[in-house]
Amino acid sequence: MRVFTLLCALCFVLKEAQAWGYKDGIFHNSIWLEQAAGVYHRESRKGRYQLTYKEAKAVCKYEGGALATYDQLEAARQIGFHVCAAGWFDRGRVGYPIVKAGTNCGFGRIGIIDYGYRLNKSEKWDVYCYNPNSKECGGVLTDQQRIIQSPGFPEEYQDEQICYWHIRVRLGQRIRLHFREFDVEDDMGCLADYLEVYDSYDDVSGFAGRFCGDDLPEDIISTGNVMTLKFLSDASVTAGGFQLQYTAAEGSLFSQNYTHYLH
Repeated sequence: MRVFTLLCALCFVLKEAQAWGYKDGIFHNSIWLEQAAGVYHRESRKGRYQLTYKEAKAVCKYEGGALATYDQLEAARQIGFHVCAAGWFDRGRVGYPIVKAGTNCGFGRIGIIDYGYRLNKSEKWDVYCYNPNSKECGGVLTDQQRIIQSPGFPEEYQDEQICYWHIRVRLGQRIRLHFREFDVEDDMGCLADYLEVYDSYDDVSGFAGRFCGDDLPEDIISTGNVMTLKFLSDASVTAGGFQLQYTAAEGSLFSQNYTHYLH
């Protein structure tokens, strides 16, 4: 009986090993990769940590989704989804996914930093939603090359949009953002609608720039293998939107003609 149990355990391990593997240098499970495409982080238009549990559910439902489960959030984390902001997820839990621990997030740990089930549903946090059928606005991107554009492009984007794109490519590579079209509501300081670029896993550190108006931003090249883009629109004026392409390559392969390097 003991031998049979050990053989069953070995078979399970082998199946797991076959299911996992490297694709383009990224360690992931293909089923989880498909699931993770629909996991995303949202915050209130009022700013970070402004959503009660009821409001958080309403945010996800409004976009046709639902609160992400622990497994869906972990699946996204496994392929590089890293957001240093605590949010509601399924059944009233609060936490956030960490790929790389830092001084300001993760408490020195990686994984799902889980605050547990909250008894007080009036507490205010962000939210993690799951909607595999709505991938237009944000997502976890691991391709070597990809087009990113504002929701509805080439039509005008809508009011009150918040989109996060988390780009993660192979270790040793860098990411170049090349802007093709750009038309975002212009105002002094880019306080209404804007696109922000971060040279990091999240939108806490590595700030690289905030863009609005209709001037085409220069190319931006990351210092490492991750970048985060955040697009936000307010409740009033909209514009034509934007389209950009990111490309991953070894750092030495990028032409020195591209001068907007991050340091």
